[in-house]
Amino acid sequence: MDVARTGHSHLNDGISAGPSDRGRKDRKVDRASATVDSRHPAFADDHHNQSSPDPLPLTALLREAGYVLSYNNGQQAHGQAGRRESALVIDSAGDHDCIEARLHHSGNILITDVCDDSRHVQDGSCFVAVRGTSVDGHDYIDRAVASGAGVVVAEKKVRVPTGVTLVIVNDTQLALSRLAAAFFGVSPGGAHAIPLVGITGTNGKSTVAWLFRDIMRAAGKRVALFGTIQYDLVGRVVEAPLTTPGPVTLCRLLREASVSGAEVGVLEVSSHALAQARTDGLSFDVAVFTNLSGDHIDYHGTVDAYRRAKARLFAGLRDSGIALLNGDDESSAFMAGQSAGRVRYFGLAQPSQNGAHGLPLDCCGVVAEDVQYDLRGSRFIMRTDRTDGTVNRRTVDVPLPGRHNVYNVLAAVAAAEALFETLDERVNCDTVTSALSNLGDVPGRLERVTSPSFSFDVFVDYAHTDDALENVLRTLKPLTRGRLICVFGCGGDRDRSKRARMAAVAGSYADRIFVTSDNPRTESPEAIIDDIVQGLAACPRERWEREADRRTAIFRAISAACPGDALLIAGKGHETYQIVGVETVPFDDTAVAREAIATFHGSADAVVQREVR
Repeated sequence: MDVARTGHSHLNDGISAGPSDRGRKDRKVDRASATVDSRHPAFADDHHNQSSPDPLPLTALLREAGYVLSYNNGQQAHGQAGRRESALVIDSAGDHDCIEARLHHSGNILITDVCDDSRHVQDGSCFVAVRGTSVDGHDYIDRAVASGAGVVVAEKKVRVPTGVTLVIVNDTQLALSRLAAAFFGVSPGGAHAIPLVGITGTNGKSTVAWLFRDIMRAAGKRVALFGTIQYDLVGRVVEAPLTTPGPVTLCRLLREASVSGAEVGVLEVSSHALAQARTDGLSFDVAVFTNLSGDHIDYHGTVDAYRRAKARLFAGLRDSGIALLNGDDESSAFMAGQSAGRVRYFGLAQPSQNGAHGLPLDCCGVVAEDVQYDLRGSRFIMRTDRTDGTVNRRTVDVPLPGRHNVYNVLAAVAAAEALFETLDERVNCDTVTSALSNLGDVPGRLERVTSPSFSFDVFVDYAHTDDALENVLRTLKPLTRGRLICVFGCGGDRDRSKRARMAAVAGSYADRIFVTSDNPRTESPEAIIDDIVQGLAACPRERWEREADRRTAIFRAISAACPGDALLIAGKGHETYQIVGVETVPFDDTAVAREAIATFHGSADAVVQREVR
């Protein structure tokens, strides 16, 4: 039951700012009355922790968020005292949509926090009412005010009690990102701002982020990482409930990482995060585009809208920033056209199967030549073309098999080179080569379960799109002496268009297929499988079977494996849970696979233990 603050209510005039032109996991995240990440147990005790910033006057917060303030008589608003009620004008960071506003306490009310979750409001909070997909934060303004919010940011005039300031903007998602970054000191020029690298694309984000962190660590830099697998805050590592956190959590944790000594931050930036302006309060020094294929169409509506969402990362680059684009992906031309910074490329020396989308001949970037790989890893010559005209070639060995992983390595190296350039430093080539040769497994990314000496190979991979699944199966197929076996499913309440496509890919490469559940959520597992198997119409019936219980499917696949075979368990990768209905239950593909191997093959030495990083 909501408890409203008693007292006379009135419609305040507001501050208006126009829209700038500038989600498993990040899918249809509702950020109205509560954000997914703020509810997660990993952050239960973090909201008002000891490292929270000191209170900040509202006018100072607005200015640091990029707004230009002045009194309506033309005087600049620099904390003039003695006014009980002051009329201010705000210019929304250059978009020139202004309105007169009335701020109580001369606009210098002290802000103790910025939040979009009414349950986290404390005395002096600035509550931003965000419209979510199913819940509207404007419906929780009374609750926020009752809990002590001194400022409410909304997209419309609402009644608030006397003494509470109302700020009206056209886009509360954008305002939330700007205000959170300013409050926590991580906006451009902020006390806790650190150089940032953002990585976006359909596939490869996690691997590129992990490789980049390893290279930078080898170069002596302390790196904070935010991504699908974990949030590494330098001082501690926490589970990642979202690929890209909501803006309040993201800015709070960036500040914590900075306080803990982080010198660089690397973020996986999802299309959902970009569409929802979660990172708009930050400034990226380097932005990486891995690739683009069909995914999240249930959220974005069209592939073009999905592409435009990805491009927001490059449009938001600082002027001195560097965009690093996959020269063999056709969407890179669009990203280059949207980039606010310099553009460079990475890719293979010869045009890929996309033909005309090969690397520009005059580009500066990182290129792979003479690529070779087996199940143990990849070897190639890496050529780095620098802006000063120097060219460096060195042979690189990485314990990551597959053509797609060559692209991931190139992207990570290019990002390290570019970031060091923005810092007026240069990374040592021997440092890079050494870091790459000593890489550990990236959890759930073509992660080996069986030891190389075992009679057959078992891998777990996060591939949950048709393109990602094809990349992995295409890698394994020519390297497999026996049959290639694949276990996969598709998530419920998610993009249905890829289900049959994933099945068609599996049918093209795998000799034996087990269709099962992924995270069915509120959909019927059998109904999801019905959609999937439509893509197996051309595949002989004896080559595939359906089993909705994922554990049973993995056990059947491992019991069927023979010497020389390779088994891929795809879709969930690093995840240690399964979402069935509205319940989240423990489930780990690697653990189940190890149990099945012990059951049917009885070798304690068969499996590789996952490295803790």
